[in-house]
Amino acid sequence: MRNKFTLIVLSAVMGSATGAQIPETRPDTGSVLLPDSGQAQFPNTGRSGKIATATRIRTGIAVDGRLDDAAWKSAIPITDFVQKEPVEGVAPTDRLEVRFLFDDAALYVGTRVITSVRGRAIQAPVSRRDNIRQAEHIWISLDSYRDRRTAYSFGVTASGVRGDWYHPEDDENDTDNSFDPVWEAAADLNADGWTAEMRIPFSQIRFNSGAAHEWGLNIDHWIPSRNEDVFWIPVPRNQTGWSSRMGQLVGIEGIESGRRLELTPYVASDATLTGDRDRADPFDDGRNLGARVGGDLKMGLGPSLTLQATVNPDFGQVEADPSEVNLSAFETFFSERRPFFTEGSQLVEGAGNYFYSRRIGARPRGGAEGSFVDYPGASTILGAAKLTGRLASGASVGGIVAVTSREHARFYDDESGDFGETVVAPLTGYGVGRLQKEFGAAASTVGLTLTGVQRDVASDEPLGALLNRSAYSGGADVNWRIKGGEYSVNGLLGFSHIAGDSLAILNAQRSSARYFQRPDAKAYHLDPSRTRLTGANGFLGLSKNSGKHWLGSLNGGFESPGFEINDIGRLSTADGLSASAQLRYRETQPGKNLRTYGVSLTQENAWNFDHNREFAAIRTDANATFRNFWTLNFTAWHDFRGQNERLTRGGPLMATGYSNVGIIALTNSFAASTRWQARVYYGEDEFGAVTNRISGLLSFRPGPRWQFSLQPNYLIAQNAQQYVTTLSGGRSETYDRRYVFAYIDRSTFFTDIRLNYTLSPDITFELYAQPFAASGRYSDFGELSAPRRLRLRKYGEDGTTIEQQSDKSYTVTDSRIADIEGNPSQFTLPFRDFNVRSIRSNMVLRWEYRPGSTLFFVWQQDRDGERAFGDRVRVSDLFDGLSEVGTNFFAIKATFWIPAL
Repeated sequence: MRNKFTLIVLSAVMGSATGAQIPETRPDTGSVLLPDSGQAQFPNTGRSGKIATATRIRTGIAVDGRLDDAAWKSAIPITDFVQKEPVEGVAPTDRLEVRFLFDDAALYVGTRVITSVRGRAIQAPVSRRDNIRQAEHIWISLDSYRDRRTAYSFGVTASGVRGDWYHPEDDENDTDNSFDPVWEAAADLNADGWTAEMRIPFSQIRFNSGAAHEWGLNIDHWIPSRNEDVFWIPVPRNQTGWSSRMGQLVGIEGIESGRRLELTPYVASDATLTGDRDRADPFDDGRNLGARVGGDLKMGLGPSLTLQATVNPDFGQVEADPSEVNLSAFETFFSERRPFFTEGSQLVEGAGNYFYSRRIGARPRGGAEGSFVDYPGASTILGAAKLTGRLASGASVGGIVAVTSREHARFYDDESGDFGETVVAPLTGYGVGRLQKEFGAAASTVGLTLTGVQRDVASDEPLGALLNRSAYSGGADVNWRIKGGEYSVNGLLGFSHIAGDSLAILNAQRSSARYFQRPDAKAYHLDPSRTRLTGANGFLGLSKNSGKHWLGSLNGGFESPGFEINDIGRLSTADGLSASAQLRYRETQPGKNLRTYGVSLTQENAWNFDHNREFAAIRTDANATFRNFWTLNFTAWHDFRGQNERLTRGGPLMATGYSNVGIIALTNSFAASTRWQARVYYGEDEFGAVTNRISGLLSFRPGPRWQFSLQPNYLIAQNAQQYVTTLSGGRSETYDRRYVFAYIDRSTFFTDIRLNYTLSPDITFELYAQPFAASGRYSDFGELSAPRRLRLRKYGEDGTTIEQQSDKSYTVTDSRIADIEGNPSQFTLPFRDFNVRSIRSNMVLRWEYRPGSTLFFVWQQDRDGERAFGDRVRVSDLFDGLSEVGTNFFAIKATFWIPAL
């Protein structure tokens, strides 16, 4: 349960505690103030009274960034902007003008920056879409539902690079970057500064129907060369919010969202070249050519809902997962990168980890044996559909349904010459739905999430003993915002239910999430006859999120032993109770040496349902931002002794020792054209086992169109309680079994390398490579001496001997336990030392040849090898993976965006 349901603030909160008032409107600002009576309707939201007006035009604007169309003269400019950084509440250094026009199809935004120093250098590197942070840019945010909670944001840099994202919550920094609308923008640099134009089709945003529209509006101008952040309506540094504090954009009348029907078919072709293929393998000709067609549909259901569907989706351009060596009993969860599942994901997922989209289309789990096996790498997604949107009532809805095909593995027996195939994945249907309703002036929410999985698997087939036939889960959650979000109460109460063959449910009971076979468990027991398993989870938290100095939180949660959501969700461990508390002090008013700083103290606890304390820790975090915007972060914590129910992987409880950890990181300004970070981690436990990690970041631009980044990471990790195996024939103290452990000395060295070249904002080349090396050496073998004990019964002591054989395996003799013939018990442990080398790379040439339509050229490479020795890896080992044979994947994919307004 470690780190579950714990809210720990790790980064500095940037800003000032003064909360300076926004200046009164000047005559030429183009915006007006609402009367005080209008503000009184939302007393706790910090709502602004500013108004901007959009002007209707008869014909569209040529989007070239120059603002030379005559229609712009009729637009009312907005000029009353205010600094948030570096000095809160003062006038901007440069003059900014923003104008709004609209026609039946789109909203047009025109911006003009007039620099205070004529001819000043403008930081405007050319990069791929959405990579705008290091460039001077302007972005607008539209609360088109006027719900004071959500918003769409559109930005453009001085070099014409577009950026867009979605705010799912009333939080300036909570963004969903998967929002990917089709829209236009251009910019133009000139002697006075720069200008830009945006065209945002109404079909790409959602809004309530009506004759006239009043949308929430905010505007930001970011100047990285001066670390200057300018807003129309800045959110005070010591407060929270975003949409609830916006002004209004008025004047938009007589518009419709249109039919909002879009088709995006694709064609793709690929080849997989295997360098280490066995020429006797009848399934691998060394080329493995393939071709596919499919497509996506996006259709508006009224002005507020959007239906998206995909048939035979292809994700060949998606970056591969990083390498790893997982010695734990738990699954590694990777981030989702497939566009269909990332876009709008926050409307579907909700709280509680009930939905993990990478379950859909995952690698099959059925077994297949033969001299040669052709095994599918993923389950084919036959089709999927997604419904998202927000109703005029304030209810948000989101749902996904998907069907994956029945998958077969082919096999060949070289002795008999026979071919065959076996089913490794059944036809499976997935479903997830979420409904969320807002209430109160502060846009609090209450939500409900439901998920389901149904597999077409019979109990008499092998897959019936492996996979659950059905799985359902869900939960109700609440986020009650008090005083405009200064305080919040968060709660969750959920359930899970799985059903299937008794062998499948037995697997769930014995899984690493719960280990029902534990011989000393009291709260549950293993029942091989079960065909169903039901569980529950919950969480309750109270937090103070803003204020001049003091913040904090209190949290508690539980997951019952039978809670299981891994058919469609994400769960590492059940059977847990947790509680945590945090107190944080921060200073957001810049001082002589520091701009901001903060210190927090957190205490965490976790128990199982037998009320054994598994984990307890006390932690402190400190951070500071210097006057030059460099940041320093320090973290230290102490883990107390505990009782771990999972170290023995189904055996009795085992004690864990105390440990101490310290982390320090220094980062330069995020606005710098050359970015760097240095981070050092040091930990030591009660056994003297040490963990050292040194990592960093270096990112720079060799030219205005190039970007190179390097993220090295070197780890040395020692563990005196590394699980090895479980054997029968143990002592009565350990229930006649041996739970064998060892001391492991691990080393890992990897580096993420990225090189990007941007020919234009629509044509980009991206290279990603991760050379990886890891090793592990086992020593000091022993076994659990008794339940709840910390120290092992080491082999070579206490009547035991251990001897390494010529094949490197170990023979252990235990004179205290006799075999059936009366001789000392003897058993063998395999040699487990390892040394892994790999390199994974991904090269993508991406050309958006027309709005919404893209051509991809992809080359992916995967090389790996393993050696049976455990020497620590060195810097010189990092690129040894290049000498390994591997697989090359080449693909060409073209998508065609077909709007039907």
